[in-house]
Amino acid sequence: MNLKLNHIQHIGIPVTDIKRSESFYEKLGFKNVMSSTFEFNGGKGSVAMMKLNEMIIELYQMPESELAEIKNRQNGHIDHIAFDVDDIDKTFEELKKASFNILEEKTVFLSFWEKGCKYFNITGPDGERLEFNQIIK
Repeated sequence: MNLKLNHIQHIGIPVTDIKRSESFYEKLGFKNVMSSTFEFNGGKGSVAMMKLNEMIIELYQMPESELAEIKNRQNGHIDHIAFDVDDIDKTFEELKKASFNILEEKTVFLSFWEKGCKYFNITGPDGERLEFNQIIK
């Protein structure tokens, strides 16, 4: 098989409160570029496509009758989404000042890539982990 894959089109994240999650991602600079509803098992769910530059995150909230499954899910969630940044230390300080829940006390260096990289993680409203990463050049 020879597929031509260009880039990640979007990453879907199941959420329990679409408005709360939309507000969270807006604080990171994402804009809602498409909202809609969908039918699932006789109920109505909601979706918001959040875009920043070329990145798109699809937030979706299942119908009320399905939310317990999302809240109790033990697998199937994304482990993390990594965002490339130009200045990891500046990004860390900006998110710290904005009171985001940062998991590390400081940026972490890894000997990945040729000269290494630095990263840190924050959590979103439903526990999703968002990594900010700078590949050192």
